[in-house]
Amino acid sequence: MLDLQRFLTFRQWPRLTAPLARTEVLAGLTVALVMIPQAVAYAGLAGMPLVTGLYTCLIPALLAVLFGSANRLSVGPAALTCVLISASLTGMADPGSPEWVALAVWLSLLSGAIQLLLGLGHYGWLINLVSAPVMTGFTQAASLLIMASQVPGLLGIKAWSWDVSSWPTWLSSWPALFGLGSLAVLLVLRHYKPRWPGIMIVMGLASAIAYATDYQNHGTVVGLLPSGLPDFFWPAWPGLDVIKQLWVPATVIALVSFLETASSARIESRREAKRWDDSTELFSQGLAKIASGFSGSFATSTSFSRSALMLYAGARSGWAVIASVGFVLLALLILMPALQFVPRSVMSAAVIVAVLNLFQPRQFLALWRVDRIEALTAGITFVATLVTAPRIYWGVMTGVLVGLSHFLHTRLHPRIIEVGLHPDGSLRDRHLWKLPPMAPQLYALRMDAELDFATASDFDRAITDHLAQHPDVLHVCLFAQPINRIDVTGTETFGQLHRQMASRGITLHISGIKLPVETTLRRAGELAEGPYLQLYRTDAEALKALARLSPQPQMVTASTT
Repeated sequence: MLDLQRFLTFRQWPRLTAPLARTEVLAGLTVALVMIPQAVAYAGLAGMPLVTGLYTCLIPALLAVLFGSANRLSVGPAALTCVLISASLTGMADPGSPEWVALAVWLSLLSGAIQLLLGLGHYGWLINLVSAPVMTGFTQAASLLIMASQVPGLLGIKAWSWDVSSWPTWLSSWPALFGLGSLAVLLVLRHYKPRWPGIMIVMGLASAIAYATDYQNHGTVVGLLPSGLPDFFWPAWPGLDVIKQLWVPATVIALVSFLETASSARIESRREAKRWDDSTELFSQGLAKIASGFSGSFATSTSFSRSALMLYAGARSGWAVIASVGFVLLALLILMPALQFVPRSVMSAAVIVAVLNLFQPRQFLALWRVDRIEALTAGITFVATLVTAPRIYWGVMTGVLVGLSHFLHTRLHPRIIEVGLHPDGSLRDRHLWKLPPMAPQLYALRMDAELDFATASDFDRAITDHLAQHPDVLHVCLFAQPINRIDVTGTETFGQLHRQMASRGITLHISGIKLPVETTLRRAGELAEGPYLQLYRTDAEALKALARLSPQPQMVTASTT
């Protein structure tokens, strides 16, 4: 039976007192001032009616905070999720149409159901399939695509053209003046006044100026958005063929959006020195997506920047999130008329500035310095995302496959080295450090991996090849401390090697074998005592015994490195 009590995390919130309420309301207001205009802008990015962006900040946000382990996350629309939604539905319907809305709702329901089931089944570890390099490559490519997609809206044109003669007309048009002017102001505010709610300030000023100058006769404005709570939305069944088209992007949305959640949750948990539970968070985020779908909106995610702002503003519990939801509700009820005169080009400027934080090409250099294979994985994901646009979810899938391929290659080719005694007393790679053999007629090796079906073949090959090349070997010493686990294939391989060596009069020495490995081998009858098998609990014991084969100075103690 499922233990649903673990999802009732709101019971652990602190009791609401007057001082706490003041702190939480101020933090909620700070986030709401950024969330409200951002939600409207991101809805446009997803191709949805603008008011649906605010719908994602109501019931979905409440469910996420009530049942999540990290209770100060700002749940609602997020740039990466919105661009994935738009990319997934391109070609299936016209943006903003009823058909598009219905498909976006199904995407939200499917991705929410995936997260819900993963949370109930304790499958939070599956997010590790999307590694940090894959996420880096996808984020950089997606941010470029998002910003490029907003350029026509920023200039008030339908499509970009490389005809230079048309550029002066575009740049001098009313939409371009408002869009580029807003972009400049937002960048200045972000640099000099990062604590100010720049998006809200710019939209408010743009709305006032547009109203005073009768802008709607020169360009497109947001228009009057419907006020009040969303109605319950029940989407019509689109057919099995459409569902088959949606399940891959729904899976990618579920994984990518949860990685955004995990990034924010880790920051909160480290700050408070507490643990966050990935399965609980999956469950709550899945509930949020399902609630968003039934609100007639699109898939939610966790905004990294708004969650960081929530912490920076001093939020201490989930009460701050509830306060921000209350302010969004207030805006839906009474503030919608204030947005109707905002030029659409200003909305594009807001999206560009918000997404600009995601574009950090220096991350590729950082990956290159750490691991070139990981950097190559990020680069392949980056290119695949750009090439497969608008179906950019295939970029993530490509990156996941490349990452898994590298992982399998690493597992199938373990690090097996011949060890020698370093002057500092440690055991190291004999050939790398140009060390002499530890004793004549001895092959000493170490494998830094589990002895299982993936590594058994290389383990067998390393010993067999060495014995074939050195027929005078009479002793083989396995420093087994790094081997944490052995399976049936590994046990059979070990037994065959031991019997093969014993038949040739070769003694097998094993140092530092761990209890789980020893237990498995003894159950299989592969550690039976005999003249050709010697076990040592520590490397020091093994070295003393090997020294008796051919005494050498300073062969007393050693540590594996």
